[in-house]
Amino acid sequence: MARSYGTRKRILVTGGAGFLGSHLIDRLLSDGHEVLCVDNLFTGTKRNIEHLHKNPRFEFMRHDVTFPLFVEVDEIYNLACPASPIHYQHDPVQTTKTSVHGAINMLGLAKRLKCRILQASTSEVYGDPAVHPQTEDYWGHVNPIGPRSCYDEGKRCAETLFFDYHRQTGLQIKVARIFNTYGPRMHRADGRVVSNFIIQALAGEPITLYGDGNQTRSFCFVSDLIDGLVRLMDSPPSFTGPVNLGNPVEFTMRGLAELILKETGSTSKLVNMALPQDDPKQRQPDISLAKAKLGWEPKINLADGLKPTVDYFRRDNL
Repeated sequence: MARSYGTRKRILVTGGAGFLGSHLIDRLLSDGHEVLCVDNLFTGTKRNIEHLHKNPRFEFMRHDVTFPLFVEVDEIYNLACPASPIHYQHDPVQTTKTSVHGAINMLGLAKRLKCRILQASTSEVYGDPAVHPQTEDYWGHVNPIGPRSCYDEGKRCAETLFFDYHRQTGLQIKVARIFNTYGPRMHRADGRVVSNFIIQALAGEPITLYGDGNQTRSFCFVSDLIDGLVRLMDSPPSFTGPVNLGNPVEFTMRGLAELILKETGSTSKLVNMALPQDDPKQRQPDISLAKAKLGWEPKINLADGLKPTVDYFRRDNL
């Protein structure tokens, strides 16, 4: 029997000390819920949640989701997994275990509690896509043995587990395929393009463009993404996803670099380097399903979202 305390829920967020997790917790607390943040602090940091410790509805637990967890909650957001190539390639076996064993443990917990669970999946399940933009019914073009496969295939397997639990046990699941997201609290050393470019620009260092700089990405500001996750969790039980959450407006890497140079006032030069193996040439979500089922679409454009992001990295340098 599910716990019931009126409109207030007790919500578990795994990976809650990370970039997305900490912003999600801010939103859930502002909505009046209690939040249990679970993180092993491999890529998450206490700095992201230090402002929450005086909140009586917030609790932090240091724990690795590859081990079982025994708690009592009403909902689970499973965000635990390193999400940047630098971090997930540091220990690829552990990355796969986090996606797969972590999913099994959180699904087992949700099954015992009879509660709803959301999986933070990724646009990486599409690999280097052969169709553009990507819709949820596209099965992907992924290298299963490459250096990125620990993350790509780990997340694909996690989706498999979620849908098998749903079909086999009737568990209420939600699966979000998250595209590139940026904003304050991004990890300085995550190797992602937005943080890389901002750090290089602020330091006056050359900005590194991989390949010719014409490969594209779509960038969603973090508050828009969090709103999509909450809407998905609160959607009717019949809507499981997977659903794309991201900004459908495409930018080339060169175009992004030029926007960041303008925002930072930097005189950094652009330099070209070899394209990493299996790096997608294009990545753009089709968000028709999110619009139809969740009434969701991003509101913040890239130029506006870069302002608080650059300000965060400026303060981080002080």
